[in-house]
Amino acid sequence: MKQLTKAEEDIMQILWHLQKANVKAIIAEFPEPKPAYNTVSTIVRILENKGFVDYKKQGKGHVYFPLIAKQDYSNQSINKLVNNYFQGSFKSMVSFFVKKNDMDIEDLEAVLKEINNKNK
Repeated sequence: MKQLTKAEEDIMQILWHLQKANVKAIIAEFPEPKPAYNTVSTIVRILENKGFVDYKKQGKGHVYFPLIAKQDYSNQSINKLVNNYFQGSFKSMVSFFVKKNDMDIEDLEAVLKEINNKNK
């Protein structure tokens, strides 16, 4: 799966949230200052070429929808992060976040609970 640029990911986040939208609806979800219509339209076409979105014709325009689930992209991105920065070790990644982000005991317990639930 290809990586997304920041602009592409911003649009995908909106499409994952809305499930389907035309360019005008995507723009409406952005905070001010809103991007130009042509900019968003171009990025959506790039996402289509990368295989992240598809469209259905609606009237004179198109309604876009995600082809890749947010969960699938998230998993791939996390795996790439772990492999590239933590030598493939989730333990190293968690240790890093504990040390650098001052995780408290409640956060750690929540992580352990998730791990235990997965192993059941």
